[in-house]
Parts: sequence; C-alpha cells; structure tokens
Amino acid sequence: MKVVRSVVAASLVLWLGAPVLAHHSFAAQYDANKPVTLKGKVTKVEWTNPHARFYIDVKDAGGAVVNWNLELASPNYLKRAGWSSTSLKEGDEVTVEGSLARSGANMANAATVTFADGTKVFARSAADNR
Repeated sequence: MKVVRSVVAASLVLWLGAPVLAHHSFAAQYDANKPVTLKGKVTKVEWTNPHARFYIDVKDAGGAVVNWNLELASPNYLKRAGWSSTSLKEGDEVTVEGSLARSGANMANAATVTFADGTKVFARSAADNR
C-alpha cells in the first residue's frame, strides 16, 4: 500500500508540473534586440493558456498580405490588466509593437497593442519581458 501511495503521489507531482515544463521563456523564443512594429487587421484570436495569441494580416514591402502570429501574456495577466476575451475581435485594425521570433517565422511577442482609436494597451507581463 505504501508503494502505491508513493507512485500516486509522484504521478500527481509530475502531472501538476507538466504545464510549467511546457511554458517557455521569452528569451528562448523571442529576440529583445529585434523590435518590430506591425500594422494590420485581426484575423483570429485565441484566448488560451499559457499565452493568449492573435493573428493579423500585414502587407509586406511588396504589397503581399502576410499573416502574423502574435503572442500575448497569459489570459489571467491580461484580465488583471483590463483585457477581456473580446478586447480584440476579428476585423479590428491594430498596430503591434513587440519582439521578433528567433526562428525567423512570421511571429512576435506583442508588448503593446494600439487600437484604431488610439487606445494603447500592454500585452506582455513583466515575467515575459526578457
């Protein structure tokens, strides 16, 4: 019986720790020395853990439309900062300032989001800020 309890306890610790292990550091995925400013139209919003994210269509230098994947802080942090799951909606025009992904993909960690009316909101928690 003691062995069974030990196995159950160890399994529970590993299971509860899995989300922490899955979380990545800002520096592992994004380069703070490569800032980016993107302006475009929101195409999708995902209000999920460990980070919310949204996608925007941006015209590149040649005029082609490129879809960008933008990571935000956790939904919990965003709620405390005044966001809701409906703060960003498909079709919203936004300007995003953030840091490019190290992989070179069309992906960035959003630091601020500015809406068409000029409202600027923070999108990154201090823990994600390098």
